[in-house]
Amino acid sequence: MQSYEIGPLTPRQVNQKAYKIRVDAAGFQKNLPLPDHPNNGDEDLYPNRIANYSKAMPHNHLGEVNLGAYNIWLKALTTGNPQMFEEIPLGGVRKFANPQGSYAYDLEGPNSHHLTMPPAPNFDSAWAASEMGEDYWRALTRDVPFADYDTNTLISEACTDMSQFSDYRGPKENGEVTPGTIFRGNFEGDLIGPYISQFLAKDVPFGAKILEQQYPTTLPGINYMTSYDDWLYIQNGGTSHHGDFDPQPRYIRSGRDLAEWVHGDFTYQSVLNACLILLGFGKGAVCYENPYLCSRTQNGFVTFGSAYILDLVGKSARIALEAAWFQKFLVHRRLRPEEFGGRVQNNLTGATNYPINPELLNCCAVTKVFEEYGTYLLPMAYPEGSPTHTSYPAGHACIAGAGVTMMKAFFNEDYIIPDPKVASADGLSLLPYTGTPLTVGGELNKLGSNLSLGRDTAGVHYRSDGIEGLKLGEAVAIGILHDFKKTYNENFMGFCITKFDGTTIII
Repeated sequence: MQSYEIGPLTPRQVNQKAYKIRVDAAGFQKNLPLPDHPNNGDEDLYPNRIANYSKAMPHNHLGEVNLGAYNIWLKALTTGNPQMFEEIPLGGVRKFANPQGSYAYDLEGPNSHHLTMPPAPNFDSAWAASEMGEDYWRALTRDVPFADYDTNTLISEACTDMSQFSDYRGPKENGEVTPGTIFRGNFEGDLIGPYISQFLAKDVPFGAKILEQQYPTTLPGINYMTSYDDWLYIQNGGTSHHGDFDPQPRYIRSGRDLAEWVHGDFTYQSVLNACLILLGFGKGAVCYENPYLCSRTQNGFVTFGSAYILDLVGKSARIALEAAWFQKFLVHRRLRPEEFGGRVQNNLTGATNYPINPELLNCCAVTKVFEEYGTYLLPMAYPEGSPTHTSYPAGHACIAGAGVTMMKAFFNEDYIIPDPKVASADGLSLLPYTGTPLTVGGELNKLGSNLSLGRDTAGVHYRSDGIEGLKLGEAVAIGILHDFKKTYNENFMGFCITKFDGTTIII
């Protein structure tokens, strides 16, 4: 049968060019300098593994992991032998969350083992104390509406207490934590306007219908794992009942609402919604580098259009999780905040003498938790506590970092978001926001911070898990874009992106 293919290249030439593009992309990734993968050294420093993740394994009455079980876990991770993972002793019925995902390879973007991140804070450091202290305050203030932060006395107490930490690395004003900076992210745009990003507030154009961002949330005043028996049961892999839900869906108006949003979301729901909102803004929100922005005869679709952008946003989320899992299981193995809360409980009741920084043991938040619950455990937003994978980095943060970076590559970061909204204090309505104009770039950064630090508000992560996770996800997206930049026929000068650290790069 005769072929009627037309085009500037013959089929053989197309085949050879496609092969060269793929080989060149693989060669670029292969020839990058091999990174170091440092951890904080706590696993070697504390032979009883008190500074490392061990949830779902068997523990003694102090919540210290059975060392035989932990050593089998380490051997399985060291060898990568699939059968050995089946031999890790469990303390209950909960299983580990896909540790073999840490060995996965991919055919697009950077190899997950080829990205690095700094060590997590040491268990005994003032830095770790500040992060854990912040988590205690997040738990105590979960039900305070963001709209009331400026006038709420509990928020005022939290600001005063958190300002005393010598190595707190969240944002401050004139050296102090304030109602305008507390619990917010560290990047450009995070301190401007409402606490919640416009991409978690505005309506989402979802195909043929409009999705209002009112979501199920849990009832105020209900927290979990505040009794020692419950805490130990969950550490040993016990199961738990579902949370108690508010019958009224609400816009995200408090830490509790945000914590529940990042509890029930699917993998890339947040960045998918944000991308749909951006696409709904029209041509004005498109980045200047888009080759179809000024075309007289064409629009983008399969390349540089909605189909392409949505695909890359979703694609980057999964690849970012591969990078996160490598760091979680094969490098850091950081304990979860709920595990740290057990260490605080046992120290302050005299059962142990762990090297916890006194700035945490003496902070007001820990005292207030004891006054309310009768223990020093970290009150959790989720009945089951954290997932059964390690803390550093946060998976939500890596997904958000990758998705946000992808959107920066295709949309105008300086575009002013029209008709901005803020949730009412009861979460039943959206009100007009009339303050400083909100840009796409700033609100994308804020979205990343909301998603990553919202998990801190639930009690399942620390600030550095989120901040460094966002940066790791960003690196994943940049690597993917680098692989794709030579795949286009269009006259295209490259992607221009403002990174989380404020620097601008062109890919």
